[in-house]
Amino acid sequence: MLEPKVWQLTAGSAVLGLVLAAGAVALAGPWDSGQRKAERDWAAAQGRTGGAHHPGGHPGKPAPAPSAAGVLDELAPPVESLSAPADLPDGLRKTLGPLLESPDLGPAPAASVVDVATGKQLFGERADRPMAPASTIKIATAVAALSALGPDHRIGTTVVTADDKAKGDDKGGDEGDDKAKGDDPTEITLVGGGDATLDRKRLRALAEDTARALRDRGVHEVALRFDVSLYSGPREHPIGPNDNIAPVTALMNGQGRLDDSARDSFGGPAPRSGDPAGDAADVFADLLRERGLKTSGPPVMRKAPKDADRLAVTYSRPVSALVERMLTNSDNDIAESLVRQTAIKAGRPASFAGAQQAVQAELKEQKLPVGGALLRDGSGLNRHDRITSGLLTALLARAADPDRPELRPVLTGLPVAGFSGTLQGRYTDADAITGSGMIRAKTGTLTGVNSLAGTVVGPGGRLLAFAFLAEKAPGPDTAQRALDHLSAELTS
Repeated sequence: MLEPKVWQLTAGSAVLGLVLAAGAVALAGPWDSGQRKAERDWAAAQGRTGGAHHPGGHPGKPAPAPSAAGVLDELAPPVESLSAPADLPDGLRKTLGPLLESPDLGPAPAASVVDVATGKQLFGERADRPMAPASTIKIATAVAALSALGPDHRIGTTVVTADDKAKGDDKGGDEGDDKAKGDDPTEITLVGGGDATLDRKRLRALAEDTARALRDRGVHEVALRFDVSLYSGPREHPIGPNDNIAPVTALMNGQGRLDDSARDSFGGPAPRSGDPAGDAADVFADLLRERGLKTSGPPVMRKAPKDADRLAVTYSRPVSALVERMLTNSDNDIAESLVRQTAIKAGRPASFAGAQQAVQAELKEQKLPVGGALLRDGSGLNRHDRITSGLLTALLARAADPDRPELRPVLTGLPVAGFSGTLQGRYTDADAITGSGMIRAKTGTLTGVNSLAGTVVGPGGRLLAFAFLAEKAPGPDTAQRALDHLSAELTS
């Protein structure tokens, strides 16, 4: 049993950490989106979390990270220098070195710790070795999407028609011909834009706007089509049918979830539909009928005509908010959507292959150390993904650069240790509790793979970026505790 003073110190550390985390979140901006909203929702509802193989008006520009000082223009040191032992603080090496040798982290874990203000690596062990990142790859997804698309970009889902009757065109002809033409249903198309957060609430608003536009044109019966041609290549993730991700399509409702988890924004594993696009079209047809429109039959998948006239549109929240939600909850569906949006922006196919090319090209353009990286997906579910701990810390340091405010959601979206997202239930052991509330980090978990990458304010008030990657770990729980212990040591 702990002595009273120990209890007081432990509780005090936790409370101080939560206060500091809350202060940092408040300084980062209003509680209006993504991580900040997710933290508010968690505090109110104690919602659940999820992610890659885990068990369980436009906003203004993001404010600079409050603890981030200036960084070097060139954050990416040569790959060969990432593991160099020179100039490492003796205390840090003596502390982290033995912890990194824990058998709970497998035979050869990798580590990188960087001083964000200078770009200098303070600790490195196999930092240039490409390893399976699991969900920490979402940090790369976030940086690429924000850099390519901008934080204010929104993803649209539209309803269009090429039918002359819906356009209200007067083609002339006698009254009998007009009446016969009016008896035919007007063809409309629901066009998926790749919004993985589309839900029944926004589909309802879209149906309302569509019905109003059609009534204004004298249309009361429609033939509904749906278009998912924006994406190409395989719909199924290489992991196969899995509760952690739906088939990747340009149109879905509630991420294809077949249970009540679609009602919240916390994600997590859930049974998934095999046809998310068809299901979304069925829901939309029902909503149109609720608004007095007749439908001539079930929705049919068909590409929209090129000369189609837009009837209605609904937009996702800004990419800044999508990034925050993706990182907080390790949302795989959003991750795959964002890398495809990045591919579209780059003029590449919106497929697994096209997304890989687009993301790696974007990071290379940012002069980040992408040597050896293989980004086969945006979510980290692919066991063939490879990334270095040095690249992860470079990505985090770049996101803290005062000259790159558009990347700030990468930092504000990271879960807070012991408080939110996939870190909600961690940092509870005595050797890690000092990190509770003090650390923001992205988790990664696959069978035999465990990772953690994020930021912490270290001694002297320096903002540190860290990344730890472990393969062939004997068990996820012990590996996670070892990673928590490693990162918590950076606070003292």
